[in-house]
Amino acid sequence: MRRDRLLAALTLICGIGLALALPFALKAGAEFFLPTTAALVIAIALVPVLEWLERHHVPSALAALTCVLLFLVAANIALAAIIVPATEFFRKLPDRIDRIQMNIQPVLDLYSTLEKYINRTVRQLAANDAVRQPQTVAATPPNSILELAATSAPTLIIQVFFAILVVYFFLSGWTRLRKKTITSRSSFGGAMATARVIQDVVDDVSAYLGTITVINLSLGLVIAFTLWLLDMPFPLMWGGIVALLNYVPYFGPIIAAMLLLLGGLMTFQDVWVAVLPAIIMIGAHLIEANAVTPFIVGHRLTINPILILISLSFWGWVWGTTGALLAVPLLIILQTVIGAAGKPDIAGFLFEHGTLTQQRKRRGRNDLPEG
Repeated sequence: MRRDRLLAALTLICGIGLALALPFALKAGAEFFLPTTAALVIAIALVPVLEWLERHHVPSALAALTCVLLFLVAANIALAAIIVPATEFFRKLPDRIDRIQMNIQPVLDLYSTLEKYINRTVRQLAANDAVRQPQTVAATPPNSILELAATSAPTLIIQVFFAILVVYFFLSGWTRLRKKTITSRSSFGGAMATARVIQDVVDDVSAYLGTITVINLSLGLVIAFTLWLLDMPFPLMWGGIVALLNYVPYFGPIIAAMLLLLGGLMTFQDVWVAVLPAIIMIGAHLIEANAVTPFIVGHRLTINPILILISLSFWGWVWGTTGALLAVPLLIILQTVIGAAGKPDIAGFLFEHGTLTQQRKRRGRNDLPEG
């Protein structure tokens, strides 16, 4: 009994140490782990398309190549609609500082006393130690995705190419890999459980990404059309930014509203018209989050908001913005595997003869976060 409990305690300590070291290993090895993880998530989401092509007698290699090309075309269209005009638009930010300051002057007037104090302090510091401002030359924005890639860091290009290869080879060998994984089990029950977990992961991730992509694209088009009516420059760019940031629950819409507020202040001279794009974004998001999304996905496609926040915080700290975009799909995969394998009983692991008891519980589908 003592030896069993000692082994259990040592195993638990090693597990805790591994859990604590894993985030730092993922962060330090981001150049490898990030493109690999992103590629696997994308590949899993494309599996239903691959299987549909294979059911129509398309060879696996050709079906995988078709899926990769479709994804690359969609990604390039999205990047061209967002990055190229965004570079041009925000390059004008230094020239629009005066307009932004004029629009927010009513707010600044409320703090005029503090502003005068700060200005007086800055003048005193500048008089004591004058600093010559260096001249800045505005960079020419890229005119295409190829030009943008050519000016990017070589490491980024290698990572993207590596991720594309991972997606292709994963999809081309998916059918053989799934069959081998299932048939290699020593029992029929184990084979069925393995097949169920694989299918649940594919269904959950593809359903989440497919549903949220349709919702985000619809939201982006609505925002773009509304901004076009307001005569705001680059409405498709703003719609794309809204659609992209809406993949990040809670925080993404807030950032999108702040960017639209900045864009409105840069574009319009009337402060009430300038804040209108952000107000439209907030109103559209509230309707989408509280009416459209619950109506489409229902209560069975929900995730605990606390788990979403923890996942966003963890993956955002490990891999930045890309990690935040991958947070919910990775949470779905982890929940699917844990739901099929059973949740460990830590108390039983420590005190019941050093054994690990699991409570196997069939769960419902967990896909979309509320809001």
